[in-house]
Amino acid sequence: MNIRIVWYVVFLVLGALVGIAGSIAQPAWFPGGLLLALLATAGAFYGGLRATGTQLGIVAPAVGWLVAVVLLSVGRPEGDGVFGGGASEMIYLLGGMAVAVMCATVARLPRPTP
Repeated sequence: MNIRIVWYVVFLVLGALVGIAGSIAQPAWFPGGLLLALLATAGAFYGGLRATGTQLGIVAPAVGWLVAVVLLSVGRPEGDGVFGGGASEMIYLLGGMAVAVMCATVARLPRPTP
């Protein structure tokens, strides 16, 4: 198995975990929790880029993050949901997507020759 595929799976799971943790932390400790959640999101996305050296390294954690956040934003029939619809949640959702785009457009550094 190619080691890069393992990295993609690891970053997919990491992106989902960061999305879950950020969804819980950002309303709990506003505004520090929001900043922490967005920094963790940026770290996961940029870490995927640095670890794999490809743009797909950003896509993997971004997909995991997006799936987790969307699933948490959908309310249950009982009315329970993680997102209450405030400004903090919107900043987290839009900020996370903006961070993914920023990391995707960052120029890749050349790999050192062995």
